[in-house]
Amino acid sequence: MEYSIFWCRLNKYYLNQWLNYFTSHPFADKGFLITTCEVTDRAKQKWIKLAKKKLIDGHHLYLTGCGTLKKGNKIQTEKFYALYPDLRSFSDCITLLPEEPENGKWKMENGGWRKGIYTKEFVVIQNWCDNHCSFCLTVQKRGKHSSRNKEEIVEDIKDIERHGGKEIVLTGVNIAAWWCSNSTQADESNVAELLQYMLDNTAIPRIRLSSLGPEYLNDDFFRVIQNERILPHFHLSIQSFSDWVLQRMRRNYTSKILTNVLTKFRALKKSVPVSLWADIIIWFPGETEEEFQETIKWIQKFKINKVHSFPFSDHHIGEKIPASALSDQIDQSTKKRREKELKKIADTLADDFIVQNTWITHEVLVEGKGSGWTENYIKVEVDPKYKKGEIIEVIL
Repeated sequence: MEYSIFWCRLNKYYLNQWLNYFTSHPFADKGFLITTCEVTDRAKQKWIKLAKKKLIDGHHLYLTGCGTLKKGNKIQTEKFYALYPDLRSFSDCITLLPEEPENGKWKMENGGWRKGIYTKEFVVIQNWCDNHCSFCLTVQKRGKHSSRNKEEIVEDIKDIERHGGKEIVLTGVNIAAWWCSNSTQADESNVAELLQYMLDNTAIPRIRLSSLGPEYLNDDFFRVIQNERILPHFHLSIQSFSDWVLQRMRRNYTSKILTNVLTKFRALKKSVPVSLWADIIIWFPGETEEEFQETIKWIQKFKINKVHSFPFSDHHIGEKIPASALSDQIDQSTKKRREKELKKIADTLADDFIVQNTWITHEVLVEGKGSGWTENYIKVEVDPKYKKGEIIEVIL
């Protein structure tokens, strides 16, 4: 079955399940599967544009992901077309899917776990969220925070090991909130216990973490991640270093918490330099020049070597967000200037990180013919003789 995936790692995990499911359902062979994304209007426009093209070309469309969800359940058909009226005329050729097949992870008829389409295998440990960040649709789309039990997660990892997998990526909406009764209760996070349980009960050599909320990262977390099987690449959901902006965003942490966490990451001793990535929202309503520069200052201080800068989206398409109603939106000329400035700084920090890693031996997971990724997530060229899924040593 043909498919196209938009954005998040959670979509990648569930994409594998749907492809497994459709393998046993040949009626869908001529269909086209899209995992939708709602993170910004720009993301919505991209999957809608592709959907219309495929429909015009005569495909039957299967849609899943955030665009087809409401509070964690499949959205009502009429509600979906009210949100996306451009697709209404094609309704006979569209099937809306829930996030995953009804019976959970689809097992193939032979009883085995089918190898996924990615070299790095994605493992969901948590889903959904109780935080009501003013810029985010997640709480409307996916519903209340929930955690998978550690035994079930480890069984997933062992399945991956049995089929030759070398690296997993732990993913979810808010993974560091694992086992909190509510994702707003950061002091209840037990993700360190889960990581230790994985280390004790699996042999998979590479465990990578996806985006982390800084407020959940306690001393136990920093103790466990010193293990060399926890890869030295950490992606933080920061958004801003300004306390006033964070308050308007309804984030559950302060700049003091951010700097404390980043200081601990930079103190980590690993076999290769630690890679720090961050999500930053630019031009949030009312952000002053001083507040923008405050964020720039800390990005440079902690040498954040990859900045995912998300332009603020007030969501004109589909559902609205609370921040859509905020006054003092940023003017276009200021947006363009700040975006250009942040990109220039981010590019310099990324180049500096590459220099920091030269003449160091890295273990690289081969992901395609002639390319692979280091432990700290640098893409490198490798000899095409190496097979996909191998781990090899490379000196940058």
